[in-house]
Amino acid sequence: MAMNVGSAAGARDPDVMIDINTTPLIDVMLVLLVMLIITLPIQLHSVNLNMPIGNPPPPLIKPEVVKLDIDPNSVVYWNGEVMVDRAALEDRIKAAAAMGVQPEIHLRPDKGAKYAIVAGVMASAQRLGLTKIGIVGSEQFIND
Repeated sequence: MAMNVGSAAGARDPDVMIDINTTPLIDVMLVLLVMLIITLPIQLHSVNLNMPIGNPPPPLIKPEVVKLDIDPNSVVYWNGEVMVDRAALEDRIKAAAAMGVQPEIHLRPDKGAKYAIVAGVMASAQRLGLTKIGIVGSEQFIND
C-alpha cells in the first residue's frame, strides 16, 4: 500500500492513499495467461478412425424390397396395390415385421402428398417394428 506523505512544513497529518497499485497484479495475470495458452495442447478438428481395409462380404440373402408409394392425393400403395385404410396398411406392416428377414421398405412420397399421411405411415412402421425403412426420391423436394 502506498502513502502520500505531505511536506514537513505542513501542520496537518498526511492523508493516506487508499488506491491499490494494480499494475503488478495485471502483469502477473498476463504472465499466467500466456503460460496457460502455451501449455494447452493444440486442438485438432478431425477424429482419427481406424477403418477396415478391403471389401465386405456380399450379403447371403438378397433382401426383399417393398415399394410404399404415396401419390399426390395421399393414397398409399403397397407394391402398387391400393391400401384402402390405415388398418390394411398396418396389417401389411405387421406381417412384414414378423418375417425372419425383414424386407426393405422404400417409401416414395409425392411432393403433393399431405405431411400427416407420410408422417403417419412412418410412425406406424416404427411402432410396429420395421427397422429397414428409407425415403426414396427426395430429390424432388430440392428447390431449383
